[in-house]
Amino acid sequence: MIYTTLVSAATLQKNLDNPNWVIVDCRFSLSDAEAGAYAYRHGHIPDARYAHLDKDLSSAITRNTGRHPLPDFRLLAKKLGAWGINNNSQVVAYDDAGGAFAGRLWWLLRCLGHEHVAVLDGGIKYWQKLGFPVNTTLPVIKPAIFRPYVNTACWLNALQVQNGLAQGSICLIDARTPERYCGEQESIDPVAGHIPHALNRAFQLNLDKSGLFLSTEQLRDQFSRLIGDAAPEQVVHTCGSGVTACHNVLAMEHAGLTGSKLYAGSWSEWIRDKNRPVALG
Repeated sequence: MIYTTLVSAATLQKNLDNPNWVIVDCRFSLSDAEAGAYAYRHGHIPDARYAHLDKDLSSAITRNTGRHPLPDFRLLAKKLGAWGINNNSQVVAYDDAGGAFAGRLWWLLRCLGHEHVAVLDGGIKYWQKLGFPVNTTLPVIKPAIFRPYVNTACWLNALQVQNGLAQGSICLIDARTPERYCGEQESIDPVAGHIPHALNRAFQLNLDKSGLFLSTEQLRDQFSRLIGDAAPEQVVHTCGSGVTACHNVLAMEHAGLTGSKLYAGSWSEWIRDKNRPVALG
């Protein structure tokens, strides 16, 4: 069976010895960029590789970009091959933040034409809660060849977002917390607020109290009420830097509301241009 959105801890545990499955640890902290790598070295799901958000899943920041610019897809494809991922691999990404960072790798792989990728539901926290193993052994990796088939329709740039909002052709959803969206609290970016006309749905709302994703029915109902008459293909997701917004893309795909896109630069890129409008409240 192929998994394209989420995979359960029990299913992953049964496939730990499956040579076609590749596990990637995506733990990261915005307040400490090396915390994820440290956590990986001190205990990870057996045979997992580690992907660093800044070094592997993003490119260098420039004065015109947000905090996590899209990576060079050719370099990323080489890294995927070095991690043993080929075009037939079933990739499973996980983190310890409800999928907030694993969703970025999930989305990037889909942009490269790779559908066989899923996020571990509940992440390593739920994995350990079930008593499944972790170890500190580094995986023995057999390099592979990953051929990218980049789909640029997966994301929008700032100008496309501006035009889409002006024309009323897109429905923009901001995945940040309400405090950041409203501009009441901003501890990361230098300007507070949100893109005018953006709706707010914090990515955390996709999870239940156990840190697992809500049911497909719940997600479908909640997103359908949020977007109203807009088609899923008209929905564009944003956040602080194009990372946690992927969580909302994942949630919609899992709910069967397929085809939504990402504003890759997100808020941290939007505010680089002082001519772009900002909304509060």
